[in-house]
Amino acid sequence: MGTPLPHPAASDIRLDQVLSALSDPVRREVLARIASEGPKFCGDLDFHVSKSTMSYHFRVLRESGLMHTEVVGNHRRITRRDDLIETTFPGLLTAVDLPSNLGRWSEESET
Repeated sequence: MGTPLPHPAASDIRLDQVLSALSDPVRREVLARIASEGPKFCGDLDFHVSKSTMSYHFRVLRESGLMHTEVVGNHRRITRRDDLIETTFPGLLTAVDLPSNLGRWSEESET
């Protein structure tokens, strides 16, 4: 496993950052695909934008607290942090049509 990337703690997640991350259709689609198809590697998602643009979207999602990124060798596995978001902002994901399903990150999935 590679060096872990920084993720915000629950107390550091701010509504304005979450809403800003959710304002972009590509980022919402990333979250929707993870929910419907399960965890993904970054390279599995093709939205016909440059690699640097996708990296930016992934970083925004991670830094907002919506997504967890795990370094696995040369790849990055992404999941959603639904439990944390639901605890912090109850009903938000359902309200923006991104209900939980597959692809949820939990500490148990790390072991």
